[in-house]
Amino acid sequence: MDLPLAWSMLLIASAVWSIIIWPPFLRRVLKDERSRDADGKATTFLRVHVILISISLSLAAAVGVLGILTLV
Repeated sequence: MDLPLAWSMLLIASAVWSIIIWPPFLRRVLKDERSRDADGKATTFLRVHVILISISLSLAAAVGVLGILTLV
Protein backbone atom coordinates (compact mmCIF):
# COMPACT_ATOMS: atom_id res chain seq x y z
CA MET A 1 0.00 0.00 0.00
CA ASP A 2 1.38 3.38 -0.97
CA LEU A 3 0.79 6.29 1.39
CA PRO A 4 2.91 9.37 2.11
CA LEU A 5 5.26 8.96 5.06
CA ALA A 6 3.52 11.71 7.05
CA TRP A 7 0.16 9.91 6.81
CA SER A 8 1.72 6.59 7.83
CA MET A 9 3.32 8.23 10.85
CA LEU A 10 0.02 9.89 11.75
CA LEU A 11 -1.71 6.50 11.73
CA ILE A 12 0.99 4.98 13.93
CA ALA A 13 0.97 7.97 16.31
CA SER A 14 -2.81 7.73 16.61
CA ALA A 15 -2.59 4.04 17.46
CA VAL A 16 0.12 4.62 20.05
CA TRP A 17 -1.89 7.47 21.60
CA SER A 18 -4.96 5.25 21.99
CA ILE A 19 -2.95 2.38 23.42
CA ILE A 20 -1.41 4.73 25.99
CA ILE A 21 -4.61 6.60 26.93
CA TRP A 22 -7.32 3.94 27.19
CA PRO A 23 -5.86 1.43 29.73
CA PRO A 24 -5.47 4.06 32.50
CA PHE A 25 -9.00 5.23 31.78
CA LEU A 26 -10.24 1.65 32.16
CA ARG A 27 -8.48 1.40 35.53
CA ARG A 28 -10.25 4.56 36.67
CA VAL A 29 -13.61 3.25 35.47
CA LEU A 30 -13.06 -0.04 37.32
CA LYS A 31 -12.36 1.87 40.55
CA ASP A 32 -15.38 4.15 40.12
CA GLU A 33 -18.22 3.48 42.57
CA ARG A 34 -20.72 3.55 39.70
CA SER A 35 -19.12 0.44 38.18
CA ARG A 36 -20.67 -1.98 40.66
CA ASP A 37 -24.04 -2.08 42.36
CA ALA A 38 -24.64 -2.88 46.03
CA ASP A 39 -24.37 -6.62 45.28
CA GLY A 40 -21.05 -6.20 43.47
CA LYS A 41 -22.50 -6.85 40.02
CA ALA A 42 -21.34 -4.88 36.99
CA THR A 43 -23.57 -1.92 36.15
CA THR A 44 -24.50 -0.53 32.76
CA PHE A 45 -21.93 2.20 33.38
CA LEU A 46 -19.16 -0.40 33.54
CA ARG A 47 -20.43 -2.48 30.62
CA VAL A 48 -20.76 0.53 28.31
CA HIS A 49 -17.29 1.81 29.14
CA VAL A 50 -15.68 -1.61 28.73
CA ILE A 51 -17.33 -1.95 25.30
CA LEU A 52 -16.23 1.54 24.23
CA ILE A 53 -12.67 0.97 25.41
CA SER A 54 -12.53 -2.45 23.73
CA ILE A 55 -13.68 -0.97 20.43
CA SER A 56 -11.19 1.88 20.73
CA LEU A 57 -8.29 -0.47 21.43
CA SER A 58 -9.32 -2.75 18.56
CA LEU A 59 -9.43 0.23 16.21
CA ALA A 60 -6.05 1.37 17.54
CA ALA A 61 -4.57 -2.03 16.73
CA ALA A 62 -6.06 -1.95 13.23
CA VAL A 63 -4.87 1.62 12.58
CA GLY A 64 -1.42 0.75 13.89
CA VAL A 65 -1.13 -2.28 11.64
CA LEU A 66 -2.35 -0.22 8.69
CA GLY A 67 0.22 2.47 9.48
CA ILE A 68 3.01 -0.10 9.61
CA LEU A 69 1.86 -1.82 6.42
CA THR A 70 1.91 1.49 4.57
CA LEU A 71 5.56 1.91 5.50
CA VAL A 72 6.54 -1.44 3.99
